[in-house]
Amino acid sequence: MNTSTLNFKALPVSERIQLVEDIWDSIAEETSGSLELSVEERAELQRRYAAHQADPSSSISWDQVRVALFKNRT
Repeated sequence: MNTSTLNFKALPVSERIQLVEDIWDSIAEETSGSLELSVEERAELQRRYAAHQADPSSSISWDQVRVALFKNRT
């Protein structure tokens, strides 16, 4: 696909956002149920959740993560 022929940059931002949402939704429809975790992945998630339950203070909030990630942006 040649994206230069689509000229999506000519669309207003709101329409481009809607386009992205529509594309994302179409991908989700096509892949529904086909993205399953492996046994190992599920076990790792359960292990991490149990560790968090045992010591909630070992984690940080999304707000703290976001501040750390974007602290050097202006």
